Amino acid sequence: MAKQKSATLTRFELEIMQVLWNLERASVREIQEKLPDTRRPAYTTVQTLVRRLEEKGVVRRLKKIGNALIFEPVVARKVVHGRLITELLQLFGGSARPLMAHLAEMGKLNLEDVRELESLLAEQKGNTTTPSIQERGRQNDGS
Repeated sequence: MAKQKSATLTRFELEIMQVLWNLERASVREIQEKLPDTRRPAYTTVQTLVRRLEEKGVVRRLKKIGNALIFEPVVARKVVHGRLITELLQLFGGSARPLMAHLAEMGKLNLEDVRELESLLAEQKGNTTTPSIQERGRQNDGS
């Protein structure tokens, strides 16, 4: 019996999934050829990992062309990424603040990203106009 589709994936399984999401459907050979040249694994290694992904229920066999099996993703990239991020946040006790602070310190989060996040949060609350960080600061200062 296949495991749940929300199964945790290894780093290498994620690399294979990235290739498959980009190609939409592919044979093991096509997946292997799209992996980075510098550390491309053997065909049989990719084949084993694709079979593991199939057992986990995240890919399925679509069809067979000659001897080649064609696989396609069953779960969306967004679902897998969401699961990984949720697991990461659990390591921080559910708080996104340490992660956000780290991203900002590393230069991976900028003011434009923050504005986009503000917009997303506003949409979730049903509020289409939300004050910017600067405006909120002025409101809190009484300015």
